Amino acid sequence: MIRKFFSYLIPIKIFKKKSTRSKMIEVTWANGELVLDTENTNYSYGSLQRILRYGLRNIGYDKILEMEHILLLGVAGGSVVKTLVNEIEYKEKITGVEIDPDMIEIANQYFNLNQIKQLKVVIDDAFEFVLKTKEKYDLIIIDIFEDTHMPNFLFEKFFVDRICTILKDDGFVLFNTMILDEAHNVRNRKYVTEVNPKFFQTKMLPRIEVHNELIIINKVA
Repeated sequence: MIRKFFSYLIPIKIFKKKSTRSKMIEVTWANGELVLDTENTNYSYGSLQRILRYGLRNIGYDKILEMEHILLLGVAGGSVVKTLVNEIEYKEKITGVEIDPDMIEIANQYFNLNQIKQLKVVIDDAFEFVLKTKEKYDLIIIDIFEDTHMPNFLFEKFFVDRICTILKDDGFVLFNTMILDEAHNVRNRKYVTEVNPKFFQTKMLPRIEVHNELIIINKVA
């Protein structure tokens, strides 16, 4: 494909749509791959896929292959789903929660997300879903952004406690955060201190991208 070839020289935008939730959604050929972006940040594939792959590798692919149910809060184009299914060869259930139906429509059209049979997509607010769910999960991936903004509820103790409650013993939380200023650094460090060390091990991974920091929580069995 000629656009794919030229994308190694210059990004080639092939789709653009206004969304009520995400403002502007764009699909672009960049460095030979399709990526999903909003106005100011990468949402799926590209650098974001590298970041979450790094987090999954830190948890351990062997451990992930033994899991029965993974919850993804924030689906966007589904790049982490593709990493789980195509690279790690994870075979079990994945539930993806996405608030923006426009995002899922684009993910299906350009990234074939609807062809992944083990994935169930729920259009819902992540906060509401986490309150309602009766399931427990082996891995909860939190990857929620509104362009460059992260909703405040993600860092509130009530939400952290609820996430930890729906996690199985020896389960993991992989939380992708955005750091744009010192206040965000302080926010992340406060977040880590609020996870009960008696029942959970928490670590922040060294950054591989300037503005993203991954936090991993492990529920000690």
